[in-house]
Amino acid sequence: MVFAAGESPLFALDDSVRILQRKPIGHYRVPTYLRGKVGTVVQIITPIGIDNEEEGFGRDAGVKLHYYRIAIPMSELWPEYSGSPRDGLRVEVYETWLERI
Repeated sequence: MVFAAGESPLFALDDSVRILQRKPIGHYRVPTYLRGKVGTVVQIITPIGIDNEEEGFGRDAGVKLHYYRIAIPMSELWPEYSGSPRDGLRVEVYETWLERI
């Protein structure tokens, strides 16, 4: 995949990431049960998109960053989960919500 200057994603496929914790709850686009959870980048979603969280507050600054599809193991979400270790949740998360671990 080729990106223009300033459009390179911060994360790559197979990167381990943590979804950030944020307070107050407010008008955020990441469910509370996913905050603080660890997963793996399985897709970089293109084209880059606007920050729909800022849009929700009417603050359209025209900033565009990447969304990533993150695979989170079910055991990360529910420690007592007894199903297959391959089971997981896939969720799209905006770049500003992720940190590399």
